[in-house]
Amino acid sequence: MRPFAFERASDIGQAARQGRETGQGQTDARAQFLAGGTTLIDLMKLDVLRPARVVDITPLQARYSAIEAGPRGLRLGSLAKMSAAAEHPAVLHDYPVIAQSLQLAASAQLRNMATLGGNVLQRTRCPYYRDPSWTACNKRSPGSGCAAIGGFNRNHAVLGVDEACIAQYPGDFATALAALDAQVELSGPDRQRLIAFEALHRPAGDPHLETTLAPGEVITAFAIPAGPWTRRSLYLKIRDRQSYEFAIASAAVALDLDGDVVRQARIGLGGMAYRPWRAHEAEALLTGQPLTEANAEAAARVALAGAVTHGDNDYKPELGRRTLVRALMQAKAMEI
Repeated sequence: MRPFAFERASDIGQAARQGRETGQGQTDARAQFLAGGTTLIDLMKLDVLRPARVVDITPLQARYSAIEAGPRGLRLGSLAKMSAAAEHPAVLHDYPVIAQSLQLAASAQLRNMATLGGNVLQRTRCPYYRDPSWTACNKRSPGSGCAAIGGFNRNHAVLGVDEACIAQYPGDFATALAALDAQVELSGPDRQRLIAFEALHRPAGDPHLETTLAPGEVITAFAIPAGPWTRRSLYLKIRDRQSYEFAIASAAVALDLDGDVVRQARIGLGGMAYRPWRAHEAEALLTGQPLTEANAEAAARVALAGAVTHGDNDYKPELGRRTLVRALMQAKAMEI
């Protein structure tokens, strides 16, 4: 691990000012925030991230870790622990897709350490990114190429990719947030702002720039609007082993049904995309239609229609379709 300066923020304004210093893009930022540290410390040890300054924001937990549920929706403080949100009674009862996306992530020990804000900003598990001995990685070294395209890419993305990068976004919680139209509250050196969660992660093109966060901006909360679909919701995660493993395909589904007919559908896809993925076209296809297995299969075909594979991950579009169909039919069968 390389030398770095360690600073502790006493308020959000100080954190924003201390975190404002950046280097080449977000992957090589000169300053990094420390909350749970479950991603940052690993990547510093691997010499993938080399911050000159680490800003500890854990003293802000008392103010930014509240979990509040009401008639207008759910508000999750960014410094709340994953385990606290997963076990919260209102989240379990009214937003099961969020609870499940957190329960199925990582391990109990990591969920007790990791924060919600840090979780959505976690970096890809692409082995070429996490191993600096591979020189061709546009996330680490812009313009160097993507070793995964011609290499081993079984767990890489098939949606939202281009010739610059096929890394897969690894998170579960973010897939549920994308499906539920969540918003992100941000505080920076010069302003506070509110953005749609879908606007937080950048599309492929400049892989070293992963988010739309400005230098020094801190996520302070997530706001999930109430809706008739939140209780009939679930997160289905397919992985190579039953626990402590990242998804190779997942679906976050929320439904508002009138009998068997879909009034509204919310669909997020994980384990297959470059960034948290919302399947808007599939939702539109289901709206106003009876939720039969045939219609679910048609929606799944639309959701994966743009998939691009690179050899080892040729199996993913079919697995993704089957995962979505299964999630939709399980959500339909829920008793609420």
